[in-house]
Formats: sequence, C-alpha cells, structure tokens
Amino acid sequence: MEKLRVAVLTGGTSAEREVCLMSGRKVLAALDPARYEAAAVDLAAITGPRAREAAGILFAPDGCDARAVSLGGFEPASALSDSLLQVTARPDGRPDVVFIALHGGAGENGTVQGMLELLGIPYTGSGVLASALAMNKMMAKRIFDREGIPTPKWVGARKSEARPDDIMAALGLPCVVKPACEGSTIGVTVVREEADLRPALDRAFEYGPEALAEQFIKGTEITGPVLGNDDAQVLPLVEIVPDGGFYDYRAKYTPGATQEIVPARIAEATAERARELTLRAHHALGCRGISRVDMIAAPDEVYVLEVNTIPGLTETSLVPRAAEAAGIGFPHLVDRLIELALEKRRNSGGGRSS
Repeated sequence: MEKLRVAVLTGGTSAEREVCLMSGRKVLAALDPARYEAAAVDLAAITGPRAREAAGILFAPDGCDARAVSLGGFEPASALSDSLLQVTARPDGRPDVVFIALHGGAGENGTVQGMLELLGIPYTGSGVLASALAMNKMMAKRIFDREGIPTPKWVGARKSEARPDDIMAALGLPCVVKPACEGSTIGVTVVREEADLRPALDRAFEYGPEALAEQFIKGTEITGPVLGNDDAQVLPLVEIVPDGGFYDYRAKYTPGATQEIVPARIAEATAERARELTLRAHHALGCRGISRVDMIAAPDEVYVLEVNTIPGLTETSLVPRAAEAAGIGFPHLVDRLIELALEKRRNSGGGRSS
C-alpha cells in the first residue's frame, strides 16, 4: 500500500516558536514510517527576516522515513508553497496532507490555513475563519457573549487609547490583562494592585496593538479538549494545578511544575456543564478536528476563557493527557487528526467552510 505523504509544518517566528518545535518533533516521531512518508517544514526557514539563517534547521527523528527541506531566499508566499509542494521524495513532491504544529502567529490565526486552501492541500485542525476568530480573544469574547456562553466580564483596549481608569471602573481588581492575539499565557498578568495595571497593559502591548482585560474569576482551572468533525466529542476534562498558583509559560512547559489531574476533581453536575460549554464554544467559533477550551469552574457557574484551535502536543501538554485517559495513545491521536483532515476534505467536496 502506498504511504500517505505528510508535511509537518512547525517552528515559525511567533512567540511560541519553541513550543511549535517541541510539538513538531513529537508529531513527526509518532508517524509510523510503515504508513507515512513524512517531512518537517520549519516556517522560519522560508519566511521572515530569519529565513536565510534558519534554512536547514528542519529535523527528522531516527527511524522516520523523512527528508528535510532547506530553502533559502526571501519570497515568503512562493517559497512556502513551493516547499510544501516538494517535501517528499516522489516525482510530484506533493503532500497528501499537512499536519499543522504551529501555535500562535500565522500558524494559528488563519493565515497558513488560507494558503493551504489556495494550494488545495488538506490540513489538520480548523479552517480560516474559526482559526482567526479563536486567535483574536476579543472577537471570540464577542461571539461568546452573543451565544450566551458564560465568560468573564471583559474590556478591550487599543495601544493608542488604553486608559487604566476605564478598566478599573468596568472590572475592578483583581483582573487579568493579556495580549489579544497570543497563546501559551505569553504576556499575561494577574493585576491585584491599581499601580500594576499600566505596566500590565504595556507588557501586553509588546505582542500587538490590542489587549484584553477581564474579570478575575476564582475557581478551579479546567480545560476541555475536543476531538472530531461533525461528531466532535469532549475528551476527559483536565484540572490544572500549577505549583506557583498561576499557569504561566514556565508552568505549562516545565515538567513537574504543574499537576494535571484527569479527570478533573469537580462535581458531576459541574463537569456536565463544562462539557456542554466546551462543545458550545467549539461549535460557536466553527472549530473542527481538534480544539481545547479553557475554563474556570467557579461555585456559581463555569466560565469559558478562550479556545485554542492548535493546542500544544508536547510532553507536558494537556490534550495528549486527556486523550491518553480516553484510551487514545499519542500515535493514535496523530493518526486520528490526519484522518479528520482527510475526512473533512472528502465530505466537503474539496472545500472548507470555516
């Protein structure tokens, strides 16, 4: 049987580059060489100001039937599309599917998804619109509000007109300030003193022109992973207990820095509500394939914080833990995501709607 040709798109230049590389390595190593012909493409090797120096940093673990692609030059659109069309050893070089292992930036905001639509190549995860909506936390919040999905009270702020007094009046303290379009808790500050609000905004604006401030909700931090297309199912809920009390970048990616408890230690009625809201948030944004819905289970309600359309797949990531608890090993999870990408393309007649 002919092997399926898979391009693992990873790396890139977002603030989450190192996480992307960790996810990409893990995915590539999980691809069975008896079933797949796989190669990795590092987005940074092809696009952006680091293109020349980054070219050639692609990887292929021992035992994987893979070929590294190294492209120099400075023509982002054509170079990237050319590389994706030439990642295999076969004459046409065209992959059957692209596995997107990119978190944040162009890999998760719909940009790469749009390019793959134009190339006609199936890819894992959500489409252009869902990716863009989920990545922009303010747009996602607007949809949650419209759909009646409980979410902490929030205020958006632009760098040119941010006023701490307005945030104080609307939310009070404590509150959480974060960039509008970043993941992995990058640039996030829990503000407990009024004097810290302006520095928190300045920190968030380092990552873009918009920031989001939201009410701090005290409760149990949980996440609901979703797997599937039309028949999407919620995997076991994960409870997150960071040793330092705040689930920041270090807590997420340092082994042993956070307790990840599966299933979450919450009442069954609360868990049922969390599963309901997980699916509602997933569908409200038009997600498919996989997502991770982050929530706070408070005594009065479960609140949706945000939706991740390309959740991490590293050694410490939450989705693999939840999948394992559901009896889905990591290689099987990777297989399933590829199947879902191809299934959606077949069912849509070659196009994607969100």
